Amino acid sequence: MAGEEPAAARYADGSVGYPAHPIGPDGVAATGEVSLAEAVGTVETWTRSTAPPPGVRAPNLLAIVSFDVTGGPVRMIGQVDAEAIAIGDRVRLGPPTELRDPAAALRPATVQSYTGHRFVPVED
Repeated sequence: MAGEEPAAARYADGSVGYPAHPIGPDGVAATGEVSLAEAVGTVETWTRSTAPPPGVRAPNLLAIVSFDVTGGPVRMIGQVDAEAIAIGDRVRLGPPTELRDPAAALRPATVQSYTGHRFVPVED
């Protein structure tokens, strides 16, 4: 995941999906990609985890964000790079972040990715 640009898949029926799947809801292969790198999304809900698993930062602020793109909304979960967040706040994707310290995890880094999405607030 590190270094990859997040993209949703566009399907022949006009819908979009994230994460991208090779086959769309209509059973036909994806026809293209929709970049989310510059998209601005809206926080739909959030939570603050105060007792995360070993190796995960605490508190761990997470949000589900909806990006409006042609074909429908694309929703994504990720960590929030802010002290506070509220439903309706506007955010964009920041650089990928290490979700968990691989040295503190149960699975070795060679068999699992420890990076994920991070959202940063959009300044109005």
